[in-house]
Amino acid sequence: MDLYIVLGVQRGASPGEIKRAYRRLARRYHPDINPGDREAAARFRQILEAYETLIDPDRRRRYDSGHGSPRTVTEQAAYGFAGFDFSGAAEGHRATTFGDLFEDVFARHSERARSDSGERGADLHIKALLSFEEAWRGVQWPVSVTRQEACRSCAGTGFHRTVESRCVACEGSGVVRSVRGHMVFSKNCPHCSGTGRLRQLGCETCHGQGVETRAEAINVRIPPGIANGARVRVPGKGHAGVRGGAPGDLFLDVEVARHPYYQRIDNDIHMVVPIAIHEAALGARIEVPTPDTPIRLRVPPGTQSGQRFRLRDRGVPSPRNGLRGDLVIEVRILLPRVLDERSKELLREFGRINGESVRDEIFGGELKA
Repeated sequence: MDLYIVLGVQRGASPGEIKRAYRRLARRYHPDINPGDREAAARFRQILEAYETLIDPDRRRRYDSGHGSPRTVTEQAAYGFAGFDFSGAAEGHRATTFGDLFEDVFARHSERARSDSGERGADLHIKALLSFEEAWRGVQWPVSVTRQEACRSCAGTGFHRTVESRCVACEGSGVVRSVRGHMVFSKNCPHCSGTGRLRQLGCETCHGQGVETRAEAINVRIPPGIANGARVRVPGKGHAGVRGGAPGDLFLDVEVARHPYYQRIDNDIHMVVPIAIHEAALGARIEVPTPDTPIRLRVPPGTQSGQRFRLRDRGVPSPRNGLRGDLVIEVRILLPRVLDERSKELLREFGRINGESVRDEIFGGELKA
């Protein structure tokens, strides 16, 4: 788990940038804001772990150098009061502030809560842009995923067994001491867990984190009839879990492009088809393109502009049960752009033969009044 990636900051980020990133993510993933959401709680634990490590200069330095990890930092015991020392006040790096003391207490309780069970890995979300035809028929969608997986060098443990040696950090005592004024505090050495001996070394490949970042190409099957805004879940293809936790999932957020003449409403397909005036008046069989294959539609004599025809089971197949919607065709009468004199004369003659007003049926009474 790369702590900088978790907080979304660069490796050279300042403490102010780290605090701002933590506050922004905490407002989004805090358990009080997302009650009952296990994914948000797991994500917040990762954010807290990253913040606790990177905000402390010593911990961050050890982490960057590969000699420390979030686990080794937070698994240490809290400071305990060890008496007074009046030989001189500590200054510089030996001096410990009360903020450091309380921060260690909070870190211990946070780690205890997190260690009850392994943390589930974070989910990954990728947008899939599909054409109308791809969404209609379904497609194998290639995805390149960069995610955290268990380190192959240390099998996810973060450490390698080594010949037992004396811990240099605590000089074999198992305890490190800090001074606040004349008060002396001690705690278990974080490097050897208070034993004074080193039996394992941090993995150089993953810097003791137990995970490493790898890229993988995946073909995700998107079922036929997927709708715009739908989400396809690929189990176990998110980030690796922590301390044996289950991996997260990969989610493809589907976005379907608009089609020039098909419109999807639920599982029905709606389209507008132009017809000529003589086809509407006399009736005709016209060829209509559909997402499957072209069909021949019977237009009865006297068809009006705006009239709709519904063709059963010609719509989108449902991704859940495979049942198909309908194809709804709306016809609109389209007049020719240019009329020659012969065509105009025929229309005038048609008007003389059918002299009644087409508006009488609707406005007849009001027009005569």
